[in-house]
Amino acid sequence: MFSKGQIIFGVLFFVAFAIIIGYTYRKDLKLHKRFYSGSIWILVAFIAFILFIAAIKFFFK
Repeated sequence: MFSKGQIIFGVLFFVAFAIIIGYTYRKDLKLHKRFYSGSIWILVAFIAFILFIAAIKFFFK
């Protein structure tokens, strides 16, 4: 499906992208802690909502 060169390029691109994203996140960590301190609760609420919808679908199947 993919040639060997395409797979190598994909792996190298993924590694480089992950390194760059990690570096920029570390650089902005103080800023994130200051402005986005309560954002974990948004994630928890979103996951709970998805689980709630899945539970409704499971019980009323």
